[in-house]
Amino acid sequence: MYLNKEEEKMLNGEKGVVPQRLMRLLVRLGDLYGAEKMLPVGSVQVAGVSFKSIAEPGRDFLEDYAQLGAKVVVPTFLNPAGMDMEEWEVMKFPKKFAEEQIRIMNAFRSMGIIMSASCTPYLIGNLPHFREHIAWSESSAVSFSNSVIGARTNREGGPSALAAGICGVTPDYGLHRDENRHPNFHVKVSVPLESSADFGALGWFVGKVVKDKIPYFTGINRADTDELKALGAAMAASGAVALYHVEGMTPEAASARKENLQPIDFGDNELKETFAKLNQGKDPDLIVVGCPHASLKEIMTVARKLEGKKLTKPFWVCTSSTMKDAARRLGFAKMIEDAGGKLVADTCMVVAPIEAMGFKTTAVNSGKAASYLPGHCKQNVMYGRLDDLIALAMK
Repeated sequence: MYLNKEEEKMLNGEKGVVPQRLMRLLVRLGDLYGAEKMLPVGSVQVAGVSFKSIAEPGRDFLEDYAQLGAKVVVPTFLNPAGMDMEEWEVMKFPKKFAEEQIRIMNAFRSMGIIMSASCTPYLIGNLPHFREHIAWSESSAVSFSNSVIGARTNREGGPSALAAGICGVTPDYGLHRDENRHPNFHVKVSVPLESSADFGALGWFVGKVVKDKIPYFTGINRADTDELKALGAAMAASGAVALYHVEGMTPEAASARKENLQPIDFGDNELKETFAKLNQGKDPDLIVVGCPHASLKEIMTVARKLEGKKLTKPFWVCTSSTMKDAARRLGFAKMIEDAGGKLVADTCMVVAPIEAMGFKTTAVNSGKAASYLPGHCKQNVMYGRLDDLIALAMK
């Protein structure tokens, strides 16, 4: 692999022990995948933030690097933590868990990383441009940036993303290259998709089939960015899809090669069957929306639907602290709280210790959450559209 002079200095240890270790990691990763050079990255997003996900070994790894003086050299954002960093006591997160999570966040902060704690960095100031090379690691953020924005990133692991943040580069392979961004499957959608839950069900179905390949969708006549976010997040969770194309919507769809694609049909029967497969629980004790983190538009929609209602069960709207602050200023947070709901920042139900908090059945409108909750959180899952979830929260 060709390295420029600055990259050679890092590999030789002239920039310090941490850049040397992490450049070595990037070189080995590049060698493994046949990269010929490194690419400068415009931004980084690091996963592996929740104590639930990384536990003591991950905490020790991060604190070791922080004590060695590690610093990022490009804008680097964080994935969600395991709790609301401001209101964890009010929400009754376990104290021991909170102490460990705070240690992890302090380690990241000392490295100069932006304490965003969100899976939607593109909504809160980290918006890459078309064809920009980045190094992001959260699966739904990778999908959105590649597909909807047309930026370029592989699905990085936490360590390789952190390495890109500290070294400023990533190996040139995979989805950074034109030839690897063409589709393998043609998904023919023949049923109207009317909600984020419908898009999530489509994504869950397709991800199971295509695994880590690239689907090309036709028949989707309308979708906003929140619905495309839900589609990509579900495919990334049920499979490992990091890039998809939607005819007439996503920026690389028109130039994608469409010959010899394997067909997949998704109609009314597939939609109903997917809802049935995902809707296995009964009588939820927690209802959550915002996976991936809710946009301001989604928060506004929830707030207006809850206005004048009274909820009887815990109802979380997960989002970033940036969106939560905006929702407070605009009055949406108060509308949700007056109904008995809670705007929850910095975390989501997937990476939070909800099973330790006594929750056993969670209702969601997210295909991503429905994929992860049974294994990650030992939850029975109920799946439905937003209006269905609100009705469940009022029983």
